[in-house]
Amino acid sequence: MVEITGKYQGNLHCSARHGPSGSVLATDAPKDNQGQGEAFSPTDLVATAFATCIATTMAIAARKHDVELRGLEFKVTKEMTADAPRRIARL
Repeated sequence: MVEITGKYQGNLHCSARHGPSGSVLATDAPKDNQGQGEAFSPTDLVATAFATCIATTMAIAARKHDVELRGLEFKVTKEMTADAPRRIARL
């Protein structure tokens, strides 16, 4: 089990701390949704998690088969709905 703790910082900013490593990340609402766009938005993190999960799974499979995975790069594009409520329409 992994514990992640967080705090609302005000002005649509949050911080989250990964318990095992102590790594901290910040989020902000995007400019098109009342924020400043100064950090990943929560939905940006969903898209990032999706892409990094695929890359990590590929690397685990490569390691299992003694294949060195080099130069893997990824790009994910997130599209939000135009109508309310805002939600991810497509990755």
